[in-house]
Amino acid sequence: MKKLLSTSLIMLAVTAAVAGCGNNSKPTGTNQPPPPGKAVAIQGFAFSPSNLTIAVGDTVVWTNHDATPHTSTSNTGLWNSGSLGVNQTYSRVFSSAGAFPYHCTFHPNMIATITVQ
Repeated sequence: MKKLLSTSLIMLAVTAAVAGCGNNSKPTGTNQPPPPGKAVAIQGFAFSPSNLTIAVGDTVVWTNHDATPHTSTSNTGLWNSGSLGVNQTYSRVFSSAGAFPYHCTFHPNMIATITVQ
């Protein structure tokens, strides 16, 4: 009985660990806190800050605070958050230096730049 209980607990722990693995660059819902990183608010049909400077290896977390869906989409095709609903987040690790302009696919007048040093 002890061995069966021990094996069951191990299986439960492995299942929970595997379920927690995955790509954190997909939108997350309101029940999950955003991963730690540099914050960009999507609010009032704008990215704030519109120009963010970070270090190589930093994570940027976008959070949509508007009731309207938005995206964070690289101008050069490096990333696309997909549609973010209210309070949904998208995160991306920037692993190389450079300037990375982006926009909202739904609202092309929403533009911003991430500068990685």
